[in-house]
Amino acid sequence: MIENKILLTECSDDKGLVAKITNICYKHQLNITHNSEFVDNGSKRFFMRTELEGIFNDEMLNTELNLALPVGAKYSIITRKTKRIVILVTKEAHCLGDILMKNYYGGLDVEIAAVIGNHDSLRELVERFDIPFHHVSHENLTREQHDQLLAERIDQYQPDLIVLAKYMRVLNPKFVERYPNRVINIHHSFLPAFIGAKPYQQAYERGVKIIGATAHFINNELDQGPIIMQNVINVDHTYDAKAMMRAGRDVEKSVLTRALDLALNDRIFVYENKTVIL
Repeated sequence: MIENKILLTECSDDKGLVAKITNICYKHQLNITHNSEFVDNGSKRFFMRTELEGIFNDEMLNTELNLALPVGAKYSIITRKTKRIVILVTKEAHCLGDILMKNYYGGLDVEIAAVIGNHDSLRELVERFDIPFHHVSHENLTREQHDQLLAERIDQYQPDLIVLAKYMRVLNPKFVERYPNRVINIHHSFLPAFIGAKPYQQAYERGVKIIGATAHFINNELDQGPIIMQNVINVDHTYDAKAMMRAGRDVEKSVLTRALDLALNDRIFVYENKTVIL
């Protein structure tokens, strides 16, 4: 049966890597429908994303790649399919609403398995799209207790990715370790500037002329995870903190959905604390 898969390759750079990989694909009579590669000259690291079509023998393909690539190479053969996500929210609707609408009219190829909120405010919006909404309150619980309940609810859906659509809580280290490079956050600032709370107030007090948003994978350093996507807009002296926040919401939602689309299409390599997008 003809299938469509993606081969992701990451290894130390070496001569002839593109030829080695594509020759193996040719030997297996796999059609390359798209290919992108990148070499980080600083670290001498090679990255390649190859879209393939054909009849696959994954075991033989893995064996031949293992023999051809440098020691320590990492590669994966991913079947193209619609991925499942769980979205975490607090009270703000703009990022969640953008994902719901884009999914509804086909702008994102994704299955939204559920939305979970630490407040119940967005239940009505979510249920209009016939998507399950779960309220997991944080009240009268420690951060660790709440995050454990949250993880248990998430795991019922077995998502490929978790999206923090303005989820305004810091997640504890055990939660982060449970989902490595699978949790995408939108931060309402152009990182590394103005990390933490109230970034628009910080931007206003600093008198900035641009504001932006950053989508990144989370890690155990606040707003320091590998950056996936960023964008900015111009502001001036007439903008107070509230006006900056209103203007910034459009940037936040577009940056988050663009980052999510990259992840859904397996275009992101995470290396050290950076990303390579192919």
